Amino acid sequence: MKTIVQLVRLSWCYLWSRPLAAVLNLLVLSLGLAAITLVLLAATQIDRAFERDLTGIDLVVGAKGSPLQLILAGVFHIDVPTGNIPLQEVQALQANPLVAQVIPLSLGDSFRGTRIVGTTPDYVAHYGATLAQGRLWQQPMEAVLGAGAAQGLEHGLAIGATFIGSHGLGEGGHAHGDHPYRVSGVLAPCGCVLDRLILTSTESVWLVHETATADDPEDLEVLKEEREVTVALLRYRTPLAAVTLPRQINGGTALQAAAPAIEVTRLLRLLGVGADVLRAFGGVLLAVAAASVFIALWNAVRERRADLAMLRMLGAPPGRVAGLVLWEALWLAALASVLGLLLGHALAHALGWALQVQGLLPVTGLVWLPAEAGVPLLAALVAVLAALLPALQAYRTEVADLLAQP
Repeated sequence: MKTIVQLVRLSWCYLWSRPLAAVLNLLVLSLGLAAITLVLLAATQIDRAFERDLTGIDLVVGAKGSPLQLILAGVFHIDVPTGNIPLQEVQALQANPLVAQVIPLSLGDSFRGTRIVGTTPDYVAHYGATLAQGRLWQQPMEAVLGAGAAQGLEHGLAIGATFIGSHGLGEGGHAHGDHPYRVSGVLAPCGCVLDRLILTSTESVWLVHETATADDPEDLEVLKEEREVTVALLRYRTPLAAVTLPRQINGGTALQAAAPAIEVTRLLRLLGVGADVLRAFGGVLLAVAAASVFIALWNAVRERRADLAMLRMLGAPPGRVAGLVLWEALWLAALASVLGLLLGHALAHALGWALQVQGLLPVTGLVWLPAEAGVPLLAALVAVLAALLPALQAYRTEVADLLAQP
């Protein structure tokens, strides 16, 4: 045991006897591991977010347009809706025997970039969200803040506070100053799309827009008869609905039905191309790092011929001399693993911050995935493979040959 400790200490000293080469090899290896860590963190969290937000939603119905855009706007709230659909059509879907549940969503307004969604309490119940403070809305113009929205809009938005929504899904739209919302509650974090939203009743959205549009009571009554929602989230009653209902809607009505599972699969395939590119970039960096470590260790063995001869003369067996080279590579792998993981998490957190500013999917670097345990193993494998030939060279060299060389 004492011999192993001495060997480890000596290999550490040898590693930093050439600080420039050590830092260069450490940098390249760390960058490769950081790229792989970033892909692992981002891809896993995005997949989980998609899976979590799609739970229990079998079909999304909205205006004609891009099916993927309809899913992104209606389920994940990261795109612009394709348009509005008549309320009567949604009520007809609720009466369809193939449909178990319909959750209407009315979009179009926001507050400081956070989307205001008009819906029913079924939307909150669908994701199993609970209240951290206050209560759900009970009348028009009451609003409930998602946990993330409440944290981002913490300037004065406590229970009972009022705020004014603006037209559009980004900042800078026309403010609906005549109809302020009053905060009635704040949701507890659910890890779902509700965290990023402000929820209110559908009647609130209708009230804001109808009174802003109508010039007299007669126009107001006409608008009430022509009320619309943006999308409807459907849950099937029977498996047969998956075969017949989308076809009925797309072929027999002016609406569009999009299956989330199909569209998200297409989206993940597109995202997977970018992930594969970044993963390949990390692989290239690891290959370059392996080549750099190999060259550095090979040259180190040649430069340390006298040291190796002295160790052999003092009784060190060939295996111990080869182990000195391997331990030097393992020290490099250990340091690169720590730096690579830290850098990968920092990049993931920066990416999450950028996505949060845009109101997109949540990604954070403050999580640890079990799969990350493979990063140090990968680093050790790369380092050992790079050190095999130099270690073998040190193992096979005879003491007489070492002393005979100038």
